[in-house]
Amino acid sequence: MTSVEFGAPSPRISDADRERALDVLRESVVEGRVSQDTFERRVEQVLAARWLDELYAVLGDLPDRRPPRVGRSGNWLVTQVTRVAALRQRLRLAWEAERLPRLLLPMPGPVPLTIGREAGCGLRLSDSSVSRHHARLFSTPAGWLLHDLGSVNGTWVNDRRVTGGAPVRPGDQVRFGAVSFVLVEGDPD
Repeated sequence: MTSVEFGAPSPRISDADRERALDVLRESVVEGRVSQDTFERRVEQVLAARWLDELYAVLGDLPDRRPPRVGRSGNWLVTQVTRVAALRQRLRLAWEAERLPRLLLPMPGPVPLTIGREAGCGLRLSDSSVSRHHARLFSTPAGWLLHDLGSVNGTWVNDRRVTGGAPVRPGDQVRFGAVSFVLVEGDPD
């Protein structure tokens, strides 16, 4: 008779695991890493998950977002203080984002928008942290793509450095060196 061995099953999710996963999703929305539609879909997945592996799959593409297993040894006070400290940071970032100048996305077309200090750039930023030819914004059938042109101080989208190209959309925060904007879509009129 042949025996078949299976790997150890993934542990079942506790209420604390599920709550931590929901906190991670909420933080990701505030940080701009997850859209509202994605957030709603993932909340349903978290609520339907029964095993830790399913929970990890929902949060797997978020950086350092593997929810820790909270057991009896978890310290409630440390968790609460951490939440308060994180809330202050999230509120500060949200407040700063509201004060950022708006960068109107150009009408889609075949010519990319060059961003930099050079006089011939479509968007000229006269800040010493911006390279002469810093970045390029392309219109693609799937949306907008922001491409760093080897700038010294970097091109950033939602506090993540762009290496090569990154998709962008209205509501994203972009930074060229030390100059930051929030992308907005123009009126079709």
